[in-house]
Amino acid sequence: MTLDKLKTFKQRGEKITCLTAYDASFAKLFDECGVDMILVGDSLGNVIQGDKNTLNVSMEDMLYHTKIVAKGVQKALLIADMPYQSYTNSEQTLENAQRLMRIGAQMVKFEGGSEHKASFEILQANNIPVCGHLGLQPQSVIEMGGYKVQGRDDASAEKILADALLLESLGVSVLVLECVPAQLAAKISQQLSIPTIGIGAGVDCDGQVLVSYDMLGVNTQTVPKFVKNFLIDAGDVKSAIDAYIDEVKSQQFPTDQHSY
Repeated sequence: MTLDKLKTFKQRGEKITCLTAYDASFAKLFDECGVDMILVGDSLGNVIQGDKNTLNVSMEDMLYHTKIVAKGVQKALLIADMPYQSYTNSEQTLENAQRLMRIGAQMVKFEGGSEHKASFEILQANNIPVCGHLGLQPQSVIEMGGYKVQGRDDASAEKILADALLLESLGVSVLVLECVPAQLAAKISQQLSIPTIGIGAGVDCDGQVLVSYDMLGVNTQTVPKFVKNFLIDAGDVKSAIDAYIDEVKSQQFPTDQHSY
């Protein structure tokens, strides 16, 4: 999977599939099933480390998990999250992004918009592909007052749209939209030439991502509205992954039940 192929998917209306992975075994299984993108998410703070948020995930944690996930990936595009406080200025951003790329990441992802303009610019200048992340930003969950849907009022919706357009102009290749109203996500997706990947953002995004543990029903914390357990009906893990891919590609998932 390449960035050019992802753009082609968007242009022809084929939905993009993405799942999180934290180890080589699951990464290999997702890859063999044909998932388009694999994200080494800082969600490992929740599902691997057992924390209530992602704020304690370190750069060393992300390097370790990215390195082992990369061993299982042959075809999918591998994206690695940059953890909390790892991109506070442009120099730090470049150094940490380069570390992730050296051990197997093909793209880095970090949260936020115009406040990180210098970081986006320095990665673009150094030819490091970037995935943006707008809407609910888990690393800012305390400032946002909890895990809440973003962009419900006109002012915040316009801010998300403006940031999305800015990120595209700064060279961002893919944009995750998390927990925003489906109508807003559709509007953003239509206005951007780069693919949007939704999580709790409706079916009109160019692709979907879920935390793999959520998709398989392995969740010890509160299950968000946008999650669907694909293992219940599938019966085994591989069939659940196949079902997820099929339902995203055919636009059967997410439904209104999983959207805002």
